[in-house]
Amino acid sequence: MKKMMFLVALLVMTACHKESETKTAGAALPVEVAMPDVRDVTLTREYPGYLAADAVIPVVGRVNGTIVKRDFTEGGRVNKGDLLFVIEPTLYENSVAQATAALQTAQAEYDYAVNSYERMKIAINSDAVSQIELLQAKSKVESGKAAIDNARAALNTAKTKLGYCYVKAPATGVVGLRKYSLGSYVSGEMSPAELCKLYKDDIMYAYFNISDAQWLRSVQRGDSKIDQSNITFTLGGGKYFTRNAKIDYLAPDVNLTTGTLQVRAELDNRDAMLKPGSYISVVLPYEKVSNGILVRDASIGTDQLGKYLYVVNDSNRVEYRRISAGSLVDDTLRLVTEGLEPYEKYVTKALLKVRNGMSVVPVMEKQ
Repeated sequence: MKKMMFLVALLVMTACHKESETKTAGAALPVEVAMPDVRDVTLTREYPGYLAADAVIPVVGRVNGTIVKRDFTEGGRVNKGDLLFVIEPTLYENSVAQATAALQTAQAEYDYAVNSYERMKIAINSDAVSQIELLQAKSKVESGKAAIDNARAALNTAKTKLGYCYVKAPATGVVGLRKYSLGSYVSGEMSPAELCKLYKDDIMYAYFNISDAQWLRSVQRGDSKIDQSNITFTLGGGKYFTRNAKIDYLAPDVNLTTGTLQVRAELDNRDAMLKPGSYISVVLPYEKVSNGILVRDASIGTDQLGKYLYVVNDSNRVEYRRISAGSLVDDTLRLVTEGLEPYEKYVTKALLKVRNGMSVVPVMEKQ
């Protein structure tokens, strides 16, 4: 009986020893790790700004009359030269007809004066006419020529005013709300009356401000013109747009209130996707870094001492590592400027489950 109890006790002790060994072997926590992404990066900064159209052109009526036609949709696109309004043209058509008749009369009188003058030049040789009559005939020719010039100018003026009756789009763009309804009377001859506005938006301008300190750093790097061939900006829900653009204006002075310089970038908007007045965030490159060390921004912890990473060494132990973090790259990666080498592994997840000196089983994440 005693022998049997001894065997049972021995079996229990052996089982407990194996269980202890199993727990000891399972003490190392599996953690997901990754190596830094090492590549050349271009650092950027975001600046709040807004969009403005290339031009906002008042469409005006330059004659008096009733609007008899409106040939556009408010808020719609029009091409340069498209008909927008027609102002009653009858009076101006009559003026053109009168000016045409006056020009014809002046031309006939001139032709008669020229013929008379030519005959008198022949008759003067036979003393049929006096020298005074010849001079008078010559004067009528010159007066007739002046009358033709005046009549032709009056006809051109009448035609110009008639043309003003047909108000056309001065550029390609979007038409705003009309200020006169169909049937309204316009008094535009003495002072042009604004009928609506046209937004020329095939070119758009992005306005934003940079700090004078950044400008000085650009000058120190020899990049005083901030010459960029492409800029990126966010619009609406944070979606990124990239457009061919160039920075074509830098304010000549610093705003004393804000300590900033105004910058303007010209954007191509022939697809009419961008609207003037929209608030944007301009993403502008400011520095290139060779062989930058990038880690996942979500893997970086923050405490009272600053930023840190958990690094797994060659002995598969966790090291608490202070780092210096730089700019965000591609929305998810953070540039590490100090504290991490390109060949080291860092913990990517479960930061609350690991601690300094802890033994772990590193599991490389798939890239």
